[in-house]
Amino acid sequence: LDENAVGLAAPGAGKNRSVARGRSPGADVAAASLAPANPTHLRSFHGLDHFAQRTANGGNQFSTEPPDQGLCAGGGFVLETVNSVLRVFDATGAPLTGVVDLNSFYGYAAAFDRAAVTFGPDVFDPGCYFDPDTKRWFHLASTLERVNPTTTALSGASHIDLAVSRTSDPRGPFVVYRIPAENDGTNGTPDHHCTLDGVNPGPCFPDYPHIGADRNGIYITTNEFDFFGPGFHGAEIYAISKSALVAGGAIDVVLLDTADPSFGIAFDGIVGFPGFTVWPAESPDGLGEADRQFLLSSQAVFNDSGVDDRLRLWSVTGTSTLGTATPSLGLSAQTMNVNAYGVPPPSEQKAGSTPLADCLNDNTFPIAQGVKGCWHFATGTRPTRHEVEGPIDSNDSRMQQVFLAGGKLFGALDTAVGVKSAQHAGIAWFVIDPHAATVAKQGVLALDGVDLNYPALAVTGSGRGVVAFTAVGPGTFPSAGYAALDATLGAGDVHIAAAGRGPQDGFSEYHAFPPFRPRWGDYGAAAVDGDTIWVASEYIGQTCTFAQFLTSGFTCGNTRTILANWGTRVSAIRP
Repeated sequence: LDENAVGLAAPGAGKNRSVARGRSPGADVAAASLAPANPTHLRSFHGLDHFAQRTANGGNQFSTEPPDQGLCAGGGFVLETVNSVLRVFDATGAPLTGVVDLNSFYGYAAAFDRAAVTFGPDVFDPGCYFDPDTKRWFHLASTLERVNPTTTALSGASHIDLAVSRTSDPRGPFVVYRIPAENDGTNGTPDHHCTLDGVNPGPCFPDYPHIGADRNGIYITTNEFDFFGPGFHGAEIYAISKSALVAGGAIDVVLLDTADPSFGIAFDGIVGFPGFTVWPAESPDGLGEADRQFLLSSQAVFNDSGVDDRLRLWSVTGTSTLGTATPSLGLSAQTMNVNAYGVPPPSEQKAGSTPLADCLNDNTFPIAQGVKGCWHFATGTRPTRHEVEGPIDSNDSRMQQVFLAGGKLFGALDTAVGVKSAQHAGIAWFVIDPHAATVAKQGVLALDGVDLNYPALAVTGSGRGVVAFTAVGPGTFPSAGYAALDATLGAGDVHIAAAGRGPQDGFSEYHAFPPFRPRWGDYGAAAVDGDTIWVASEYIGQTCTFAQFLTSGFTCGNTRTILANWGTRVSAIRP
C-alpha cells in the first residue's frame, strides 16, 4: 500500500486556493495555427516526473500532484524544481545531481519517514530564480509546521523559506532564510486578523509564493488566506535587499499588504480592495528599474460572472532604500482596461490507457487467500463508484509569470475562449507600457479543438520572448507547447515541444481519493539565459496498459507510480 486517501498529499490546509466565483462563456476568437516544425527549438528533455518525486529520499515522500513548476537557468546550469523535489542539469539536459527532496534541501526531517511513521514539515509551492546581476541562485517554498512529528496535523505555524546560493553553482552551498508568515501578531509578524472559523482569531496561510527581482531587491508574493478557514485576506509582498541576501548575513524584510487601506489604493470605489496573485516582474539582466518594482494582477476571479476587462498594475516604490538602515517603500496600483478575459472551462483530454482507474475498478486481481481487487494496493477503502478518465483543471484567470524587458511589461493568464463557437481554455497575453499604464499590445492564443493552459513566459532584452503552456484536447494527450511572443509582432504560431503519450491518470482525477479535485499544474515556468529562453511545462510522457501496470509492480518501467503519471518537459528555445 502506497498511501491511503488520508495521506496522499501531505494533508492540511488546502493549497492553490482560488477566490474565483464563476466561469466565463468566452468570446469568439480566431484560432492560431499549429506549426509543423520550429527551427528555433534548440533542445528538449524529460525533466522531473512523479516517479522521481515519490522515490526521492529513499521513498520517504508523499505522492503529490500537481507538480507546481519552478525553473531557472544561467551560467550553463538549469535548475528545475517541482512539488516536492529539485534537480540540477547542464545545458544539454544531462543531470548533474540526483533528485533532491525539498525537506532535505531545507534541512528538515523527511516528509514521511515510513519506517518510523513520523512526518516532517509540509514544504510546497516551490519556485526558483537565477539572478544574472549577482550570479546567484534563489529557491523558495512555503512551509507549514506539524503539531508534532507523529501526526500529519498542522500547527498553524508557517514560513516562507528562501535559499540563496553562496556561489554561481546551483549545486550549493546555500544559506537558508525562514520568513515567518503567520501574520497573526506572533513571531514578530503583524496581525492581519485571519480567523479560525470566521469569528475567532487564528493564523494566516501563505499560499502560492512567487519571486521577482530588480537591482535592489528580491520580491516574494503570496496569497494570504485563513490557515484553517476559507477566508481570503489579500496578496502580500515581501521585499528584501538583494545585496544583503547575497552577503549571506542578517536581513530585514519589509512586508507590504495589498489590503492595507493606509496605502489609499482604491478599486471599484473600495479603499483597500486586495490584490490576488500579484505577480512580481523579473528582467533579463536582473536590474529592472532604478527605484521601482512592477507587479501585475488580474481581476476576473473576484466577479460572479468570472469575467473582467481590467488588469491592475502595482508599483513598489523607493526600492533603492532596501538595504539601508531605514528602508522606506510605498505601494500603489493603477487600473488598465484590456480586452475581456474570464475563468476558463476544464480541459478535455484524449481517451487512452488509465491503469490507475482500471486498478480502482478491479475486483479480480488476487491479493491473498480469498482477497481480490487491485484497488487494495491504491487505497484502503473500496471505491464506491466506477472511475473514468475526466477533464483536467484549467486554472482560474489569475496572472501568471511577469517579465520586464525593453521598457515593456509582459504578462499572460488563462482565459475562456470561443473557437468556432466551441468553448475552450486559451491564453490571454499582454504587452504593457508600465510608465504610462497603458496596453501596448494584447491578444489571445487559442486552437480549434485544443485547450491551452498554465502559461509561463520569459522575454529577452530585445523584447523577444516565448510563452509556454500545456496543450490538451479530445484528440490530444497533455503535451508541452509554446509560441513566440514579440513586443511588436505579438504571438506566433503554436508549437509542440513534446507530444503527450497518454492521458492524465493521477489520484486527484478520481473520487476514490477525497476530496475530489482534478488537478493539472498550478503554474509553469520560463527563464532567460542570454539569447536563449528555457521553458518547462507539465505533460504526460508515458503510457502503459493495465496488464503492463500489474506486471511491472505498478511502475510501467519506472515511468510512473501506482498513484500518478505526470511528467515535465524542459526545452531551450531561441526566439
